[in-house]
Amino acid sequence: MIKFPAMRKFGIPLAILLLAAPAVAHPVPFSYLDVLLQPGMIEGSLTVHIYDLAHDLQITPMERLLDSNFVAEQETAIHNLLTPRFGVATEGHSLPPEWLRWEILKERQSVRFHFRYSSATAPPGVVSISAKMFTYDPQHQTFVNVYERDTLTSQMILDVNHTQAEYFAGTRQGVLAVIRKFVPAGIHHILIGPDHLLFLVGLLLLGGSIRRLATVVTSFTIAHSVTLSLAALNILSPPARIIEPAIALSIVYVGADNLLAQGGRDVRAWIAFTFGFIHGFGFANVLREMELPSRALGWSLFSFNFGVEIGQLLVVVPVALAFAVIRSRSEWARRQLVYAGSIVVIAAGSFWFVQRVFFPGVS
Repeated sequence: MIKFPAMRKFGIPLAILLLAAPAVAHPVPFSYLDVLLQPGMIEGSLTVHIYDLAHDLQITPMERLLDSNFVAEQETAIHNLLTPRFGVATEGHSLPPEWLRWEILKERQSVRFHFRYSSATAPPGVVSISAKMFTYDPQHQTFVNVYERDTLTSQMILDVNHTQAEYFAGTRQGVLAVIRKFVPAGIHHILIGPDHLLFLVGLLLLGGSIRRLATVVTSFTIAHSVTLSLAALNILSPPARIIEPAIALSIVYVGADNLLAQGGRDVRAWIAFTFGFIHGFGFANVLREMELPSRALGWSLFSFNFGVEIGQLLVVVPVALAFAVIRSRSEWARRQLVYAGSIVVIAAGSFWFVQRVFFPGVS
């Protein structure tokens, strides 16, 4: 038997190389969307790689899309493919695109398609931009540039997990749009946040003059506004696994203080101020999920905070009035209100603490 040591050494790798089919890697899994805001009109362009177009239109070889005659033949099919995959909406109303010219970018192996939208006579306050371009590739991303009067004002990235973003214009209409979005968001968050409200209610159980109660609520407002701003701006951002149990403990503390400190010095304003810093981080966790507009951070923070205060007043004022009526009946009623109310506050805070420490995934 004749042996071939060289074949034994190199034969299998060589066979694999000879039998392997040629593979074509996705060169650049990106699309580029430029949006230009102008009075009465929104213009833009969408640049897509021929690899993606060829894949979804089943064109081979993909280099045919670098031939202007071929692209002209496929123009309608390309427009029909792209139109439902991205969009622009102003003030909540979707706009139909008007396709204009196109150009081949041979050096980038891409085709750029120009379009425009007819809008109102004035620049819109808020523009919603969506893109879900080529879902066959889960890594595909769309880079979005937004311009106002030829000046680049915002950049964002959209992908299969993040298909939409809002842009607030740097105009009076944009500021009003920010206020319209974030004030209701602040109201909604405080009204569905029983822990924040129960903390305040616990502070109201002992009663007091209107001035004293206003001082308590104001102290809480000042403190949580500070930490809300710090966290939303990513200056200081403690993890939620620490903040949420700490909020629960602050509620327990308020209830215990009501039971143990009756007749002593009223330090509720200091309690509200101290624990307000912790509650502010809790507010910020929600606010960050809303993707603050980079060009309107100040207005968005102010609007959300203002909404939180409105929500607080919607609860605090009627609760404080109800407590005042109960306390006015007799001293016994006042003591029972403080005792029973504080027990409820302590129980709820303890429940939330155990839940958030040992069962964080359970709501």
